[in-house]
Amino acid sequence: MKRHADSAHALSMKVNWLIERICVFLMVLLVFDVWLGIMARYALPWELTFTEELARYLMIWMALLAVSSGIAHREHIGVEFVFTRFPRPMQRWLALMFDLIAFAFFAFILIYGLDFVERGFGRFTMIFGVPKGIPYIGVPLAAGFACIQLALVSVRDFIHFSHSPDVGGEA
Repeated sequence: MKRHADSAHALSMKVNWLIERICVFLMVLLVFDVWLGIMARYALPWELTFTEELARYLMIWMALLAVSSGIAHREHIGVEFVFTRFPRPMQRWLALMFDLIAFAFFAFILIYGLDFVERGFGRFTMIFGVPKGIPYIGVPLAAGFACIQLALVSVRDFIHFSHSPDVGGEA
């Protein structure tokens, strides 16, 4: 069983490695875009109207994708004060229940996010004139990564829970 937990942890860290690199890339683009917007507004004679819209979409994508990274490290919001009040054997099942609730939430966002994306292809962005479905893809994509990470850390923590003497933070 411990081998399955280790495999789940290794896969979770590989997925997280990719997501963290994507988030860093988006952050670099965001900083460059905002810098370019400031320069175009105050220092350069260019009229660049796309920088504000692009910054908004980059920030949203980065924040949404970072959720799965928080889940991978168990740094997402939890109900720790309720969790620690239960006896140790019950905490294992309570943690699994919390993970299942979170999984259901993100699966709901994934499913309805796909419909959101589909409807977005009928509307266009104000500045770029591209279908809004393209930036909206970030919603189901981030929810899908959150579901993957929740499944992997749930397996890891459920198995490790019976082996580790202390709970709190990353298993």
